[in-house]
Amino acid sequence: MRAAFRQLVEHPYFQPIIIGIIFLNGAVIVAETYITGSLLLLALDKVILGIFILEILMKIIGFGFKRYFSSGWNWFDFLIVAGSLVFLATPFVSALRLVRVLRLFRMIPAIPSLRKIIDSLIKSLPALTGVLGLTLLIFSIYAIIGTTFFKDVLPDEFFGTFHNSLFTLMQVVTFESWASQVARPIIAEVPWAWTYFVTFIIVGALVILNLVVAVILSYLGQDDDAARDERLDRIMQENMELKKDIQEIKQLLLEQRKQTR
Repeated sequence: MRAAFRQLVEHPYFQPIIIGIIFLNGAVIVAETYITGSLLLLALDKVILGIFILEILMKIIGFGFKRYFSSGWNWFDFLIVAGSLVFLATPFVSALRLVRVLRLFRMIPAIPSLRKIIDSLIKSLPALTGVLGLTLLIFSIYAIIGTTFFKDVLPDEFFGTFHNSLFTLMQVVTFESWASQVARPIIAEVPWAWTYFVTFIIVGALVILNLVVAVILSYLGQDDDAARDERLDRIMQENMELKKDIQEIKQLLLEQRKQTR
């Protein structure tokens, strides 16, 4: 029975069908934003939830509890579906809708390319903490400078306090109306302020962003490098075995030639 279920969930068409049902779940959620209280959509949502429950049960039976729950992505799927069951009869409509929307995250473990990106992001978190610390340090230094010199130039919501300065710097680093709303009014009153904004944009927006991208890309390519090294090791091992077989065949041919003489 377990072998039959394992063969079924490992069938090439099984995962594409599940992905299609997840897309259907998203279409139902979008339709509910236009048609509220539709009995057909609610019934279809319950059918989709039942299919998700059946999928998890089939995988648990096919792989066993230990193997199924050894994967973090399987835990992710299980918790989302379990949350949908818990909030199925809840009177809080907003909580139920939130859980339904969270079901769309099942698209991540279902599609290998998305799963690869998320895995790389998770692996890069320890390295990104250093970049985050550097970012906080740079933002804090520039926020203190901005609060000190530009407090009386613009209204308080820009550089009036330390936390307001941090928010303003976030606006500057995202290039959202930073020149017309923040930089130019200050430069008109404080001419040297252009160096403040130019250096902050170069360091905060360009350097830090490139550091984050570089760290993520380095981890994104690690799996490919590991797979390539594994393939190369396997090819080298096969070549060594083939060379050994050729040597044995050659030795046998030499012995036969000696015997014929």
